[in-house]
Amino acid sequence: MVTPKKLAELIEGESVMDAEAIEEADRECPECGGDVLEVGYMPSVTAFVTGQKCQDCDWSATDEE
Repeated sequence: MVTPKKLAELIEGESVMDAEAIEEADRECPECGGDVLEVGYMPSVTAFVTGQKCQDCDWSATDEE
């Protein structure tokens, strides 16, 4: 089982400072239709990001602009 911090690192592509609990997102993956997980995390001291990652493929997205 993946930890919240590890999921956040998969989404961000590098290490993160902290991460909240993993939740199921209310959406399907736009690429494969698989289940999507969501996690809130801090990539730096001054930022908080909500990221989503498909469980079945490499698709991921964040709410960062």
